[in-house]
Amino acid sequence: MDFACSHVVCNWRSESLTEDENKVLNSSTPTLPCGLTRAQSVLEHPYDNRVCTVQKPISSLVPPPVPPRNIQQKHILPSSLPPPIPPRGLEKNEETCLKANVNVVSLKVGSLVDINSAIHCNQKPVHCGKCNAIMSSASNPETHQNTTMWSCEFCGEENVYPLGALKGGRVSLRSPPGRDVLYMDDDDEVDYENLDNMLIVFCVDISGSMSVTSEICPGNTMRSPTYISRLQGVQEALQMVLTSLQKTSPHRRVALVTFNDEVTVYGDGRGTPLSLRDWALMDYDYLKKEGENYSTPHCIAETIQPLTQKIKELREHGATALGPAALISVAMASQFTGSKVIICTDGRANKGLGQVEQESSLCLAPSPYFYNQLACYAAEKGVIVSVMTFEGEDCRLAEVGRLADHSGGRINIVNIGTVATEIQSAIADNVLATSVMATLLVPDGMYFPYEEEDHRLVREIGNVTDKVEITFQFAVKPEKVESFQKQDRVPFQLQLSFRTRDLQKVTRVITQQKRVTTSSWVWAGSLNMSVLGVHCAQLCARLTMEGRVKEAQRQLRAQQDLLKDISEQKPSPKEESVYGNWISTMSMICEDLTTVNQNKEEPEEPMKTSSTASLSDEAAKVVYQMKRAKSADGKEQKVATLKN
Repeated sequence: MDFACSHVVCNWRSESLTEDENKVLNSSTPTLPCGLTRAQSVLEHPYDNRVCTVQKPISSLVPPPVPPRNIQQKHILPSSLPPPIPPRGLEKNEETCLKANVNVVSLKVGSLVDINSAIHCNQKPVHCGKCNAIMSSASNPETHQNTTMWSCEFCGEENVYPLGALKGGRVSLRSPPGRDVLYMDDDDEVDYENLDNMLIVFCVDISGSMSVTSEICPGNTMRSPTYISRLQGVQEALQMVLTSLQKTSPHRRVALVTFNDEVTVYGDGRGTPLSLRDWALMDYDYLKKEGENYSTPHCIAETIQPLTQKIKELREHGATALGPAALISVAMASQFTGSKVIICTDGRANKGLGQVEQESSLCLAPSPYFYNQLACYAAEKGVIVSVMTFEGEDCRLAEVGRLADHSGGRINIVNIGTVATEIQSAIADNVLATSVMATLLVPDGMYFPYEEEDHRLVREIGNVTDKVEITFQFAVKPEKVESFQKQDRVPFQLQLSFRTRDLQKVTRVITQQKRVTTSSWVWAGSLNMSVLGVHCAQLCARLTMEGRVKEAQRQLRAQQDLLKDISEQKPSPKEESVYGNWISTMSMICEDLTTVNQNKEEPEEPMKTSSTASLSDEAAKVVYQMKRAKSADGKEQKVATLKN
């Protein structure tokens, strides 16, 4: 677990204060949420949430910086109040209001699912009966004659365990050693699975729009320019990929599914194709059953010739039954954990389940619900779904992209020249763990803004590939600030449960303790820009996809000011470029969505679908990339940008 700040700042508060709270803050002797006056707080518990920034002399040769588009006024304390007492060594520093929450934790899940980097424990974990926390090195159990007592450090529950029951259940009588412990579940029913058995399903659009051509070779005085259609580009790309797989992974299984007015399952190309049309395209359970029961394809070393021939014979015509094709492809891939489905399309789904061009009264499930349901099914079965659309088209990537977003796949916009490279990249993404679930515990009295009002947060992650990173922010409830100020440290515990690629069930428990600040003065240069930048990108992208655009804009403004303060104290040109670009790009998207919603005269809190429906494919691709933003870590980081 990586934290943005070395200490826990107790009384951070969001900008959205109630009217009564604003009156209190604007009074001559304001009272803090804990009941202390501000003067008392400075002397006894100086938690006033200021970031100390050191003023730098401005050279007369350097022009002043260009102000941002949206200038925010800084909150200035009334002159009638005495200035707060600064920490030692910072008496001459300027004070700026801390609007962004610096209580942020980052979990690099892609590294945490590596079972070789933690202490293995042969005992079963001891759980708290109330909050389900696990006894750790931070716990202080007391052993008496016939019982062991443990007062949970997270919820305060007094847990009593009879010694006989603990010994019989192979439960440790003492706290496990180390802060990072791995518990392996003994599950004899799960058979070992050969990782080479994974299946790759190519789900290809062959509708009429795939006949659109693009110039790939300009003409001259000697010859005419060369044009090929989108389908021809995909056919060439697939043949290149199959040849590569035959050389590098000859035991890998490959299947082909196409869709237009109907869905055709070619499998490995050796048998009779399965055609699905009419009512079958509207029956979720039927399509799912057909896919799960489809015969297992043979390895690519045996099937490359018939599969290549089927690809060459494809012709474009008809509508776009994307939803049914995606469903049966995921169902086929679900037979093998770690399998991949690669969808390549250039148009909106307008036939069968998941159609987004118009919500038909005959459609049994609206498109957002359908793609969410299918994404959860893929994640549950350990299937990675990648979605590729062609540039210049509007495929409603905001909705179809849910498949990739939840299952750990890629979302990209391609052209004829890049489709082969993107397919190769999607194939290279290996599943490191499946059924991943993160449980984060903090002491009672704390909570997770934008997530959970309780002190226990559970997040289903699903499939995990390399370098997956998620972030959360935490805070202290206003009525608990005073009690937390009296504490020296507070514990944090991460419980990460998952299945490895060979289906072994594992629970990793990491417990850390963080100091509580005795002063809320936080030196901006001590904050972790990487953690804050990634969290800002992920949170604002998620809020945007949920239709909470105004909240995303508030977060962007607050983070922009904070990152500016950090960069003044601890310059890092590379990180500033990456995270500054993220904020600028998200700001553009939020402004565009706000303008669209205002023109449509939508209510102040629009439905979630209205916001995503307003996103162009290009904007949706960027937002999804932001949701899965990763820290630069000194390595080359691809910066997502939005084309004008």
